[in-house]
Amino acid sequence: MITLITGTTHTGKTALAQRLLEKHGWPYLSLDHLKMGLIRSGYTTLTVEDDDALTELMWPIVREMIKTAIENEQHLVIEGCYLPYDWRKDFSEEYLPHIRFVCLVMTERYLRSHFSDVRRYASVVESREEETEPDLPELIRDNAANLAKCREHACEVILIDQIYQVELPN
Repeated sequence: MITLITGTTHTGKTALAQRLLEKHGWPYLSLDHLKMGLIRSGYTTLTVEDDDALTELMWPIVREMIKTAIENEQHLVIEGCYLPYDWRKDFSEEYLPHIRFVCLVMTERYLRSHFSDVRRYASVVESREEETEPDLPELIRDNAANLAKCREHACEVILIDQIYQVELPN
């Protein structure tokens, strides 16, 4: 099974991927690592601010990694905000049953009530020392936009509304 985990920044994508690794032994790829490898190696002139262009650059590579893992009957978790919501169009029917795409979305109510927690847990798995603090209005806007994209493309959503309890339901 291939599990794709997306969502805006600070929703817990990497933490969920790490829990899946610990619980099931499924390896995961952080698209932030791939992004930084491409940027630091000079394979791209894009910067960390070029989200849409980075998605376009990385998705063909990630898509083919997914196909290869499925063909080899391997489990893999891929997490990051660089996954396209219209991902299904890039796979034939033989691959689709082996892919689960989930989006973590925090509601405005959750963000307003737990913004200090969101900031406090920002580095629970990966260091974010060089990153600026998250901006509440931006997080509210980005989460709402992601929810709209999920609805448009019929993607599975894990909605974080009152408490932060993120698990993948069966």
